[in-house]
Amino acid sequence: MADFRKSTVYQIYPKSFYDSNQDGLGDLKGIAEKLDYIKELGADYIWLTPFFVSPQKDNGYDVEDYYKVDPRYGTMADFERLVQEAEKRGIQLMLDMVFNHTSNRHQWFQRALSGDERYKSFYIFKKGKEKGVPPTNWQSKFGGSAWEYVPEMDEYYLHLFDASQPDLNWDNEEVRAEIQKIVRFWMGKGVKGFRFDVVNLISKGEFRDDESGDGRSFYTDGPNVHAYLRELNEKTFGQEADFVTVGEMSSTSMENCFQYAGKDSGELSMVFSFHHLKVDFMGNEKWVLVPADFMKLKKILYSWQTGMEEHNAWNAVFWCNHDQPRVVSRFGDEKKYWKESAKMLATLLHGMRGTPYVYQGEELGMTNAGFTDISQYKDVESLNHFQILKDKGLSEEDAYRILQVHSRDNGRTPMQWTTDKNGGFTQGEPWIEVNKNYTRINASQQMEDSDSIFHYYQNLIRLRKEYDIIAYGSFQPLDEENPSVFAYKREYKGESLVVICNFYRTWQSWESTEDLTGYSHLLGNYSDIRIENKMKLRPYEAVMLYKA
Repeated sequence: MADFRKSTVYQIYPKSFYDSNQDGLGDLKGIAEKLDYIKELGADYIWLTPFFVSPQKDNGYDVEDYYKVDPRYGTMADFERLVQEAEKRGIQLMLDMVFNHTSNRHQWFQRALSGDERYKSFYIFKKGKEKGVPPTNWQSKFGGSAWEYVPEMDEYYLHLFDASQPDLNWDNEEVRAEIQKIVRFWMGKGVKGFRFDVVNLISKGEFRDDESGDGRSFYTDGPNVHAYLRELNEKTFGQEADFVTVGEMSSTSMENCFQYAGKDSGELSMVFSFHHLKVDFMGNEKWVLVPADFMKLKKILYSWQTGMEEHNAWNAVFWCNHDQPRVVSRFGDEKKYWKESAKMLATLLHGMRGTPYVYQGEELGMTNAGFTDISQYKDVESLNHFQILKDKGLSEEDAYRILQVHSRDNGRTPMQWTTDKNGGFTQGEPWIEVNKNYTRINASQQMEDSDSIFHYYQNLIRLRKEYDIIAYGSFQPLDEENPSVFAYKREYKGESLVVICNFYRTWQSWESTEDLTGYSHLLGNYSDIRIENKMKLRPYEAVMLYKA
């Protein structure tokens, strides 16, 4: 089993990866057919987003049955075969577990609605403040109130996400015991990792109005969250020494993450935090158009790198996932410097301290969808906010411009395999449109091209395995105030690594505060490089230097 600090995780969104039966939806057999591709890339783990039985109101993050494979993705036998075939290639599976909430079609919630008090206590039901007024002013992350009224009960239930996703009551010991059973079930199927969805929201604080906003301060990193994670660890995955876990941390604090992912805290192996992906927001507001704040990005990444190291805690490092737009469209240049900027962004990330996550198609430089009509969008959050933006008085044109930048559907368009119809994803009607640029950006062409983005990612993944300094080295920011260049130094047992990235499409002069004498060129996105203390960095140039 690979050391997770030397490993790379490849995230698959099954619905959009590869369709083996031509019904327009990706499936488990499709993933099994593409395992050789993932092995060639060099990934050690596959993180699968949920494939459990679900009404798909939130693309599977609304689970109806945690023990069953949704027939649209295949069968349990397909899953078991996938585990076996992956293991043959030295790849382990990491499952995405959604335990903050269930679907409203889950049998627990259905029993709660029928008046069964035992199951009602599995969720969070409250009386309104008065007729027609929810218990608190908390807002759902998908827009609108976080409370849904049930007339038959004259009570509201809490849903931090869609109304079809009622929050579980983790303060109920029976709920925690049921969750432990689910975890043990999948461990028994040969799973070697879990990614826990929005897991820092599971413990709610007081239920009262939030005078300063939307309720986040009452349910984020709540009062019992660390105790509940330690309990889950002790009773399930913590009993396997080589098991890997990662927690998705919504609006978390670094101080909490020292505990969530501390080496000896007994909670999780590592954490996802999202502060660096809010640098093109306005405060916490996502549905606006503002340029990315590069200096803010630097400050956040530098502080998390150094802070987590100081407290012996571990980060997951990533640009993309199924909830994020494509990074080359977001922070790079998807046109003139598409290849250079995609490689630069990869270099910046993969040289850092932490386990890198690659989201399907990121290794090809896949771009945002470019959808121009609301009928092309499928994501519940995007559909809700399109209406919210129009209700605020924005024109349809402006609302579309915001969706084109921020919609989660940007990361959900099908994987682009070939130049064939639908990018080789399906011969059927794809559940969501394939990006029109699949004839130019696809896996088959890039695997043949030694200068491709795919091969660059392959090299970065290989270097992490070969050079201990990348996995274990210390992290030191360089030239922190430079408005265009992101640079840092890693050190480990007498070795040094320096990474220099020009974040912009213009040439930059850069003077190293480190003496680069004796360094060799390990990797870069331009073929010719002269190592000097004063450099002229070309558009989006990335340089990785090494000294033994």
